[in-house]
Amino acid sequence: MKFEKEILCIGAGYVGGPTMAMIAHKCPRYRINVVDINPEKIAQWNSNRLPIYEPELDEIVSGVRGRNLFFNTDIGAGIRAADIIFVSVNTPTKTFGAGAGMAADLQYVEKTARQILEYSESSKIVVERSTLPVRTAQAMERILISDKPGVKFEVLSNPEFLSEGTAINDLENPDRVLIGSQQTKSGLKARDVLCQIYENWVPRGRIITSNIWSSELSKLVANAFLAQRISSINAISSLCEATDANVDEVARAVGLDSRIGPEFLNASIGFGGSCFKKDLLNLVYLFRNYGLDMEADYWEGVILINENQKDRFVMNMLRNMFNTLAGKKICVFGFAFKANTGDTRATPALTVAKKLMAEKAEVMITDPRALGNAKNDLQDIAGRYKLVDDPYEAARGCHAIAIMTEWKLYRTLDYKKIFKSMQKPAFIFDGRNIADHDKLFKIGFNVFPIGKAKMVHF
Repeated sequence: MKFEKEILCIGAGYVGGPTMAMIAHKCPRYRINVVDINPEKIAQWNSNRLPIYEPELDEIVSGVRGRNLFFNTDIGAGIRAADIIFVSVNTPTKTFGAGAGMAADLQYVEKTARQILEYSESSKIVVERSTLPVRTAQAMERILISDKPGVKFEVLSNPEFLSEGTAINDLENPDRVLIGSQQTKSGLKARDVLCQIYENWVPRGRIITSNIWSSELSKLVANAFLAQRISSINAISSLCEATDANVDEVARAVGLDSRIGPEFLNASIGFGGSCFKKDLLNLVYLFRNYGLDMEADYWEGVILINENQKDRFVMNMLRNMFNTLAGKKICVFGFAFKANTGDTRATPALTVAKKLMAEKAEVMITDPRALGNAKNDLQDIAGRYKLVDDPYEAARGCHAIAIMTEWKLYRTLDYKKIFKSMQKPAFIFDGRNIADHDKLFKIGFNVFPIGKAKMVHF
C-alpha cells in the first residue's frame, strides 16, 4: 500500500504514543512511525503489554500496529523518510545551572533538532508536541538552518492538552486543537498541512490557529490556570476544617456560578503528574526573567499551597493518631498521581509515604496499576515499606488508611471486612474525598476528610 504521508514521532512516551496511535487510527492513508532511543520501551509498544496504561489505548494500538503504525529505534531512517516530524521528547525541569529548579531542560529538544538536521535529505515540517517554553521554536529554527540543496524546515507548535486517564477521549473529541506557525507564506502553508491531518476527525471549528509564540505560551497558561483552581480550593479546605464548614458544599455553591464553573474544584491532597508543577515553575521562571517579580510570586504561591497541602495531610495524621506514628502501620491506597493511569511522576503519594517513613511508620502501599513505578520511585528511599497488590492484604493489621488516588476501586471495597482486620482504633484519612464517610464512621472508623469536619469515636 502506498501511503499519502509519512509521519514520524520522536519520543514514545505519554504524549507521543497515544497521539500517534490516534492519528493512525483516524488516518489509515498515512504511515506513522514512532521512534525512541529506549529499546525496552519500543519493545513494550510492540508487545501485548504497553509501557503506559491508558483506558482504550490497547485496543487502538492493536488495531493499527503493523498496518500503518510502527515502533522502532531507527531514528535516522525515520527522519529521512518523514514528511512531518512530531517532537515529543522529555522536557523536565532543570536540575543544574542557570534556572535550576524552575526552567525547562531543553537539551533533549536541541539534540533532536540536530538529529533532524543531520539525517534530513528533503524538506520537513517539524511539529513541537512537547510542552515547551516560549521561543523554543525560534531556537529550533536557528538549529534547522540547512545548506543542503532543497532542504528547508518549517517549525510549528501543536501543544497537547491531554489529561492522563482520559487521553484517548481527549484526542478523539478535543475541546480544541491549537496550531501555531510563523505568519509567513511558507509557515501558513505548513500550518494548513497539519490542519488537514486533524480535519480527518476534528471539526474545523475546533482547530484554532495562532502565531507560534502564542501557541507555546497557551499550553503553560492553561496548566497554570487549572493548577491555580486546585490550589485555590485546597487553600479554602484548610479554612473549612478550622470552621467546620464543608468544602464540597462551598465548592458546589461557587461552581454553580456560570462565570466560574465546577471543574477542578475538588479539594484533595493536591495535584501531581508531569505537567502542572513543571509548567508553573517554567512560567515563574519566565516572569522573573522579564523582571515581573510580583506576578512570579503569585504563581509560585500556587505551587507552595500545593506542597503545603501534603504537609498538612501528614500533620493531621500525626496529631490525630496520638502525636506519634512511630512503629505504626499505615496503608496507602493508591500511588499513581491520579486514577486510570500508572504514572507516578510528582505523585503526592510519594511525598506522603516519605514523610510517614520519616516519622518511623511502616508504610504498606497498594495500587491497581502503579506498583511497578512505585518500586522504582522508592528504591533509594530510607524507611520501611511494602508493595502489596491486594488492598485487603495491604490494610491487614494497619492502624490507618490514607487514600491517595481516586481509583473507583477504593469507593467499593468491603470496608467492614477491612475494619475487622485492622488495629483499633482504626483511622481513614481520605485525601481524595471519594469514600462514603458516614458509612465508614458507622462501621467504626475514625474518618478525616479534606475540608470537612472530622468524624471520631473518641
